[in-house]
Amino acid sequence: MISVNDFRTGLTIEVDGGIWRVLDFQHVKPGKGAAFVRSKLRNLRNGAIQEKTFRAGEKVEKAQIDNRKMQYLYASGDQHVFMDMESYEQVELPAASIEYELKFLKENMEVHIMMYQGETLGVELPNTVELVVTETEPGIKGDTASGGTKPATLETGLIVQVPFFVNEGDKLIINTTEGTYVSRA
Repeated sequence: MISVNDFRTGLTIEVDGGIWRVLDFQHVKPGKGAAFVRSKLRNLRNGAIQEKTFRAGEKVEKAQIDNRKMQYLYASGDQHVFMDMESYEQVELPAASIEYELKFLKENMEVHIMMYQGETLGVELPNTVELVVTETEPGIKGDTASGGTKPATLETGLIVQVPFFVNEGDKLIINTTEGTYVSRA
């Protein structure tokens, strides 16, 4: 058991029969009444985000999540196959459960698969990934002074806003939590 006063971003807890990751939290001490903790939680089973308020000092069950290092192999219909780097065991995940993560996954990419008591919960991506631009409008000389952006389609199908100087074939570093351009690789 863990107190809600000890919440931190990234902590996984078990509440109301679900496995939740703490995305954000705030300790609130109103002038009148008892203190409480307002939190934003993501359900690791279905990806739903929910705001939940706990009384200060309330205890919740900490969920022990195992992160196994795996390699993304290929898509087989609606299933996506990952292989354990140590035991060579393969795990299949349905596309619906990793819809957001698929925008960043390339074949042979190493990721962490979250497991809870033998149940596969989903994919944990690295903070940034390197992807190649497959389609974008050519930059016009002199356009960079305005600091504008243009849409670019990446090799995984993800569309991000990039500066005008980015061209087709460029390798970009993309932030996976926000799905935004960071820099050229």
